[in-house]
Amino acid sequence: MKFSKATNYALHTMLFLAASPQHKLIGVQQLAERQQVSTTYLSKILTKLVKAGMIESTSGANGGYRLKRNFEEISFLDVIHAIEGTASLFECEMNHGPECLIQQVMVSAEMKMEEHLRNQKLSELAKQMPVVL
Repeated sequence: MKFSKATNYALHTMLFLAASPQHKLIGVQQLAERQQVSTTYLSKILTKLVKAGMIESTSGANGGYRLKRNFEEISFLDVIHAIEGTASLFECEMNHGPECLIQQVMVSAEMKMEEHLRNQKLSELAKQMPVVL
């Protein structure tokens, strides 16, 4: 199982924003430089996070991105779903239906992983990071 690079960048961006002063706007250039990724690529990721309601953007010379006020509740799973979608990681191709024993094991494992990621809040992890100015 492997998450996309976009998910990796999204999680790092969200953690960086969570560790930043709450009302400070961070420009896409600074976010991209921090992760050594192109601003064009990161902008696409940021657009998904804005659409998911996790961050807000302000355009203009002094514009940028910041977390929305309810960021304390944002989990790793929320970010993953914003980037990857919510489709199941495993689909049985044998057309056995819900009685497929392999499908049952895989669904159970995925539910446990999702529960763990749902309980991992970015705000808790951000407390371990130095404040970004």
